[in-house]
Amino acid sequence: QIKREKPENIPDLKYLVKEKFTALESKNSDSDLQRNEKYMYFKDQLKEMRKQYNDNEAIEQIDEDIAVTQSQMNFICPITQMEMKRPVRNKICGHTYEEDAILKIIQTRKQQKKKVRCPKIGCSHADVKGSDLVPDEALKRAIDSQNKQ
Repeated sequence: QIKREKPENIPDLKYLVKEKFTALESKNSDSDLQRNEKYMYFKDQLKEMRKQYNDNEAIEQIDEDIAVTQSQMNFICPITQMEMKRPVRNKICGHTYEEDAILKIIQTRKQQKKKVRCPKIGCSHADVKGSDLVPDEALKRAIDSQNKQ
């Protein structure tokens, strides 16, 4: 019909589509949803998730234990493999080390005229300098408070 009409006689298509859509939409009812397979599947998924959420209290306790263990692991110096007493953070890569241990490595490598690679496994930072190291007060407080408990 549109192809045959002159451009000035073409009706407002947006209006016609909206009118048709509104008419179809008004025929929808909640009972149609109850028969819709995808909707029912979605509702079942929600019920299952709610059930799992209620079972999550035991899981949350396990997660908390894991978080504590991981934070304790962050207290271990990658060089000495012992708990840090004076942790320093590398401003470049963000890793922490025991101050004496990293300074000793930097000193030794400097005498050999070699660069120091970050001792944290997987780190690609290949030029650790003493000037890049800052005391990690927050980590020190966390270690101290953990030891008091």
